[in-house]
Amino acid sequence: MKTYDAVIVGGGVIGGSIAFDLARRNLRVAVLDRQEMIHEASWAAAGMLSPAPHHPTDIPLVPLARTSLGLFPKFVEALEAASGMCTGYRTGGAIEFICAGDAERELSTLVALHRGLGLSCEPLPLDEANKMEPALGRDARAAALLPDECSIEPRRLTAAVLAAAVSENVEMYPGVEVNSLCMAGKKCVGVKTSSGEIIHAAQVVLAAGCWTSQISGVASYAPTVPVLGQMAALRHSGRPIGRVLRSERCYVVPRGAQSPQTVVVGSTLENAGYEKRVTSGGLEKIFSGANALVPELAKAEIIETWSGLRPGTPDQLPILGPVDIDGLVFATGHYRNGILLAPVTAKLVGEWIADKRTSVAWEAFSPMRFQRADADRSTSA
Repeated sequence: MKTYDAVIVGGGVIGGSIAFDLARRNLRVAVLDRQEMIHEASWAAAGMLSPAPHHPTDIPLVPLARTSLGLFPKFVEALEAASGMCTGYRTGGAIEFICAGDAERELSTLVALHRGLGLSCEPLPLDEANKMEPALGRDARAAALLPDECSIEPRRLTAAVLAAAVSENVEMYPGVEVNSLCMAGKKCVGVKTSSGEIIHAAQVVLAAGCWTSQISGVASYAPTVPVLGQMAALRHSGRPIGRVLRSERCYVVPRGAQSPQTVVVGSTLENAGYEKRVTSGGLEKIFSGANALVPELAKAEIIETWSGLRPGTPDQLPILGPVDIDGLVFATGHYRNGILLAPVTAKLVGEWIADKRTSVAWEAFSPMRFQRADADRSTSA
């Protein structure tokens, strides 16, 4: 019978980062994944490290995202030292472009919003933007510089996370699907796999992305849903792109600094169930936006297309923390921010489990918010 201090369900960047943190706290840890490790949202991500809100519903997440971005340098340093692998972490900021509407008014709103949230943001004259990024097209009407933003290569990062965890004696179990929790009264004491095996643990951490809700008995705490995103990688032989570029239509994320360089472009947001697919319409939307922003990309070779399933939630905020079942912690529902939030999620879960207290505010992301919402609806009915 296998017994651990902590069992983590989910072998992506979130689960691996938590495992690395817990193992460094001298806990015996196992990571279980329904298939091969690094095969879902972490593998499919673009790697932008941006704490800025994509949508007004993201605003409550900004303080946590800012904290996580600040943790990244030491997080990367620890991972690379433990794994001996490069994560592709790069600083240099990002530029956001406004290509439609009342650009000056929207720029003013964008700058004011960022500054009000404690995020660095400066209006960037278009002639300065073109000096910084000579490959830019002429469609932009206004631009803002976000100097603190960074990027990373998610596949390299997740591989380094898992290798670092293994270096700390974390045991990895790919191809092990968890169907349900193992309960002793009101306490979670492990998990039951699809083969019927029970793996015992003092603490169970559910970090299974959009599949978390498929585990029997947990959907009321973690009503995760898949949100499909399509993406592509190009081999760009034109003038190198130096930093992340974004507009309302697309994003462009460079890898490396020399020509030819790999450039990742994306993405779509689609409610398509658990089916992963790449479509002509999705790629057309992505390439149209990217080619308008950087016209030289129209000549770039397509070297890869792919899609992934982000773990969405009803309020588009992550699901973090313990619940009213002793021994059970959630770390899921990161939606578009799993890579960015990996360091702070690992820190929070490590503190919950090892110290029974946390140094970062998390209450807005508690899984219990869905239980309370259900109770409120029942009362009002």
